[in-house]
Amino acid sequence: MLTNPEIEALEDILFAEPWGDEALDFFGLHGLVCASVVGPGTIPTDALFCLATGTDQVPEGGVPDSFRTAVEKLASGMSSLLDMGQPLELPEPEDGDPMNALENWCAGFVDAFLEHEDDWLEENEKETADLMVPMLALSGLFDDEDFQRVRKDEKLSQQMADAIPDSITDLYLLFHAPD
Repeated sequence: MLTNPEIEALEDILFAEPWGDEALDFFGLHGLVCASVVGPGTIPTDALFCLATGTDQVPEGGVPDSFRTAVEKLASGMSSLLDMGQPLELPEPEDGDPMNALENWCAGFVDAFLEHEDDWLEENEKETADLMVPMLALSGLFDDEDFQRVRKDEKLSQQMADAIPDSITDLYLLFHAPD
């Protein structure tokens, strides 16, 4: 878990020039890191930085140390909870719109999934696809009619949101539990 000053420092990096307009916010980054932890292979921090900022390459000075430290702290905390059989709690905004924060979280998670989709679907395509439905539906990244219907229906949206912690745990077990 990151402290508020750590989150603020992270968002200062994410919203910096020149990538600030394309970057994920903290919730999106949290989803991105979560997908790296639960998916079939860990995404290197440099690649996470590029995905989070929407850039094609790491800046000349490298990934900022505070970004690297925050990502490692987030990933370590998530792995520890999942290894102990604990469900992950998604971050919630202190103020503002919780559904917008959830949409950003899902978009970050789905970005990581799409970046490595072949790896995610290689062995258990149907099960993985089924477990991804809540994140895909709530991400706002797709024009699919069914996903739009879910997002417009408050009850369906809440059901999908409530399913996310179990989906995360099941994905983690699918890719990381011993056979």
